[in-house]
Amino acid sequence: MVKDRAGDNLYQTTGKVDFKDRCRNLNQTGQVLWFTGLSGAGKSTIAIELEKMLIDEGKAVYRLDGDNIRSGLNRDLGFTPEERDENIRRVAELAALFKDAGLITLVSFISPYQEKRDFARQRVGDDYFQEIYVKADIETCEKRDPKGLYEQARRGEIDNFTGISAPYEEPENPELVLDTEELSVLECAEKARDIIIEE
Repeated sequence: MVKDRAGDNLYQTTGKVDFKDRCRNLNQTGQVLWFTGLSGAGKSTIAIELEKMLIDEGKAVYRLDGDNIRSGLNRDLGFTPEERDENIRRVAELAALFKDAGLITLVSFISPYQEKRDFARQRVGDDYFQEIYVKADIETCEKRDPKGLYEQARRGEIDNFTGISAPYEEPENPELVLDTEELSVLECAEKARDIIIEE
Protein backbone atom coordinates (compact mmCIF):
# COMPACT_ATOMS: atom_id res chain seq x y z
CA MET A 1 0.00 0.00 0.00
CA VAL A 2 1.43 3.38 -1.00
CA LYS A 3 1.33 6.00 1.72
CA ASP A 4 0.32 9.55 0.93
CA ARG A 5 3.60 11.46 0.92
CA ALA A 6 2.13 14.81 -0.12
CA GLY A 7 3.41 17.61 2.02
CA ASP A 8 3.66 21.36 2.28
CA ASN A 9 6.50 21.40 -0.25
CA LEU A 10 4.24 20.39 -3.16
CA TYR A 11 2.79 23.10 -5.37
CA GLN A 12 0.45 22.25 -8.22
CA THR A 13 1.08 24.25 -11.36
CA THR A 14 -1.59 25.80 -13.53
CA GLY A 15 -1.06 26.46 -17.20
CA LYS A 16 -2.63 28.65 -19.83
CA VAL A 17 -4.96 25.87 -21.02
CA ASP A 18 -7.86 24.56 -18.96
CA PHE A 19 -10.45 21.79 -19.18
CA LYS A 20 -12.85 23.84 -21.30
CA ASP A 21 -10.06 24.72 -23.74
CA ARG A 22 -9.19 21.04 -24.20
CA CYS A 23 -12.82 20.06 -24.68
CA ARG A 24 -13.32 22.85 -27.21
CA ASN A 25 -10.22 21.71 -29.09
CA LEU A 26 -11.62 18.17 -29.32
CA ASN A 27 -15.21 19.32 -29.89
CA GLN A 28 -16.50 17.08 -27.10
CA THR A 29 -16.90 16.99 -23.33
CA GLY A 30 -14.29 15.11 -21.32
CA GLN A 31 -16.04 12.55 -19.12
CA VAL A 32 -15.83 9.12 -17.53
CA LEU A 33 -18.18 6.19 -17.97
CA TRP A 34 -17.38 3.79 -15.13
CA PHE A 35 -18.53 0.21 -15.82
CA THR A 36 -18.80 -1.91 -12.67
CA GLY A 37 -20.03 -5.46 -12.15
CA LEU A 38 -18.98 -9.00 -11.43
CA SER A 39 -16.29 -10.77 -13.42
CA GLY A 40 -18.00 -12.10 -16.54
CA ALA A 41 -20.92 -9.66 -16.41
CA GLY A 42 -19.84 -8.04 -19.69
CA LYS A 43 -18.07 -4.81 -18.68
CA SER A 44 -15.10 -5.09 -21.01
CA THR A 45 -17.12 -6.49 -23.89
CA ILE A 46 -19.57 -3.57 -23.76
CA ALA A 47 -16.80 -1.00 -23.36
CA ILE A 48 -14.96 -2.43 -26.38
CA GLU A 49 -18.13 -2.15 -28.48
CA LEU A 50 -18.80 1.40 -27.25
CA GLU A 51 -15.21 2.48 -27.88
CA LYS A 52 -15.44 1.37 -31.52
CA MET A 53 -18.83 3.09 -31.88
CA LEU A 54 -17.41 6.38 -30.57
CA ILE A 55 -14.23 6.18 -32.64
CA ASP A 56 -16.37 5.65 -35.74
CA GLU A 57 -18.18 8.89 -34.81
CA GLY A 58 -14.85 10.73 -34.69
CA LYS A 59 -14.70 10.99 -30.88
CA ALA A 60 -11.49 11.00 -28.87
CA VAL A 61 -11.98 8.06 -26.52
CA TYR A 62 -9.80 5.78 -24.41
CA ARG A 63 -10.62 2.56 -22.59
CA LEU A 64 -9.09 1.60 -19.23
CA ASP A 65 -9.56 -2.10 -18.53
CA GLY A 66 -8.91 -3.97 -15.29
CA ASP A 67 -6.68 -6.76 -16.63
CA ASN A 68 -4.73 -4.36 -18.86
CA ILE A 69 -4.01 -1.92 -16.03
CA ARG A 70 -3.04 -4.72 -13.67
CA SER A 71 -0.58 -5.97 -16.29
CA GLY A 72 1.29 -2.65 -16.25
CA LEU A 73 0.59 0.34 -14.03
CA ASN A 74 -0.79 -1.75 -11.15
CA ARG A 75 1.22 -4.93 -11.60
CA ASP A 76 2.59 -4.50 -8.06
CA LEU A 77 -0.87 -4.94 -6.51
CA GLY A 78 -2.60 -8.14 -5.41
CA PHE A 79 -6.22 -8.65 -4.40
CA THR A 80 -6.40 -7.99 -0.69
CA PRO A 81 -9.04 -5.41 0.26
CA GLU A 82 -6.29 -2.82 0.76
CA GLU A 83 -4.70 -3.56 -2.62
CA ARG A 84 -8.09 -3.47 -4.34
CA ASP A 85 -8.64 -0.03 -2.81
CA GLU A 86 -5.26 1.16 -4.06
CA ASN A 87 -5.97 -0.29 -7.51
CA ILE A 88 -9.17 1.74 -7.80
CA ARG A 89 -7.57 4.85 -6.27
CA ARG A 90 -4.89 4.85 -8.97
CA VAL A 91 -7.40 4.19 -11.73
CA ALA A 92 -9.65 6.99 -10.46
CA GLU A 93 -6.72 9.42 -10.53
CA LEU A 94 -5.81 8.30 -14.05
CA ALA A 95 -9.41 8.58 -15.25
CA ALA A 96 -9.62 12.09 -13.78
CA LEU A 97 -6.52 13.11 -15.75
CA PHE A 98 -7.91 11.63 -18.98
CA LYS A 99 -11.21 13.45 -18.43
CA ASP A 100 -9.30 16.69 -17.82
CA ALA A 101 -7.54 16.09 -21.15
CA GLY A 102 -10.99 16.16 -22.77
CA LEU A 103 -11.21 12.45 -23.52
CA ILE A 104 -14.28 10.25 -23.20
CA THR A 105 -12.86 7.62 -20.87
CA LEU A 106 -14.40 4.16 -20.51
CA VAL A 107 -13.38 2.43 -17.29
CA SER A 108 -14.08 -1.31 -16.92
CA PHE A 109 -13.26 -2.54 -13.44
CA ILE A 110 -15.10 -4.83 -11.04
CA SER A 111 -14.58 -2.05 -8.46
CA PRO A 112 -16.56 -3.98 -5.83
CA TYR A 113 -16.84 -1.31 -3.13
CA GLN A 114 -19.26 1.61 -3.29
CA GLU A 115 -16.90 3.79 -1.25
CA LYS A 116 -14.21 3.56 -3.91
CA ARG A 117 -16.63 4.16 -6.77
CA ASP A 118 -17.80 7.25 -4.88
CA PHE A 119 -14.16 8.30 -4.54
CA ALA A 120 -13.74 7.95 -8.31
CA ARG A 121 -16.82 10.11 -8.86
CA GLN A 122 -15.43 12.75 -6.52
CA ARG A 123 -12.03 12.79 -8.26
CA VAL A 124 -13.52 13.01 -11.75
CA GLY A 125 -16.30 15.43 -10.75
CA ASP A 126 -19.94 14.50 -10.38
CA ASP A 127 -21.01 16.38 -13.53
CA TYR A 128 -18.65 14.32 -15.70
CA PHE A 129 -18.97 10.86 -14.13
CA GLN A 130 -21.49 8.17 -15.09
CA GLU A 131 -21.65 4.97 -13.08
CA ILE A 132 -22.89 2.04 -15.16
CA TYR A 133 -23.87 -1.17 -13.40
CA VAL A 134 -23.35 -4.13 -15.71
CA LYS A 135 -25.69 -6.61 -14.12
CA ALA A 136 -25.67 -10.41 -14.34
CA ASP A 137 -26.22 -13.00 -11.63
CA ILE A 138 -23.38 -15.15 -10.40
CA GLU A 139 -24.62 -18.26 -12.22
CA THR A 140 -24.63 -16.44 -15.55
CA CYS A 141 -21.15 -15.03 -14.93
CA GLU A 142 -19.84 -18.50 -14.12
CA LYS A 143 -21.26 -19.91 -17.36
CA ARG A 144 -19.57 -17.15 -19.36
CA ASP A 145 -16.21 -17.49 -17.60
CA PRO A 146 -13.69 -18.42 -20.37
CA LYS A 147 -10.70 -18.54 -18.00
CA GLY A 148 -12.32 -20.80 -15.42
CA LEU A 149 -11.70 -18.27 -12.63
CA TYR A 150 -14.94 -19.00 -10.79
CA GLU A 151 -14.19 -22.71 -10.75
CA GLN A 152 -10.70 -22.02 -9.41
CA ALA A 153 -12.14 -19.69 -6.77
CA ARG A 154 -14.66 -22.32 -5.66
CA ARG A 155 -11.81 -24.81 -5.29
CA GLY A 156 -9.97 -22.29 -3.10
CA GLU A 157 -7.20 -21.74 -5.63
CA ILE A 158 -7.91 -17.99 -5.93
CA ASP A 159 -8.23 -15.91 -2.77
CA ASN A 160 -10.46 -12.83 -2.44
CA PHE A 161 -12.43 -13.54 -5.62
CA THR A 162 -15.36 -11.15 -5.96
CA GLY A 163 -18.71 -12.89 -5.69
CA ILE A 164 -17.22 -16.06 -4.18
CA SER A 165 -14.81 -15.26 -1.36
CA ALA A 166 -14.97 -11.44 -1.48
CA PRO A 167 -18.01 -9.15 -1.51
CA TYR A 168 -19.49 -7.12 -4.33
CA GLU A 169 -21.56 -4.10 -3.33
CA GLU A 170 -24.20 -3.35 -5.97
CA PRO A 171 -24.29 0.33 -6.97
CA GLU A 172 -26.69 2.40 -4.89
CA ASN A 173 -27.70 4.97 -7.53
CA PRO A 174 -26.05 4.25 -10.88
CA GLU A 175 -26.82 6.44 -13.86
CA LEU A 176 -27.49 3.31 -15.92
CA VAL A 177 -28.14 -0.40 -15.31
CA LEU A 178 -27.35 -2.79 -18.15
CA ASP A 179 -28.83 -6.24 -17.59
CA THR A 180 -26.70 -8.44 -19.82
CA GLU A 181 -29.01 -11.40 -19.31
CA GLU A 182 -31.72 -9.43 -21.14
CA LEU A 183 -29.80 -7.14 -23.54
CA SER A 184 -27.33 -7.86 -26.32
CA VAL A 185 -23.84 -6.33 -26.33
CA LEU A 186 -24.89 -3.88 -29.06
CA GLU A 187 -28.04 -2.87 -27.16
CA CYS A 188 -25.96 -2.25 -24.03
CA ALA A 189 -23.41 -0.18 -25.95
CA GLU A 190 -26.19 1.89 -27.52
CA LYS A 191 -27.79 2.56 -24.13
CA ALA A 192 -24.41 3.64 -22.76
CA ARG A 193 -23.92 5.87 -25.83
CA ASP A 194 -27.24 7.54 -25.06
CA ILE A 195 -26.05 8.85 -21.69
CA ILE A 196 -22.83 10.43 -22.95
CA ILE A 197 -22.76 14.15 -22.15
CA GLU A 198 -23.00 16.35 -25.22
CA GLU A 199 -22.40 20.07 -24.66
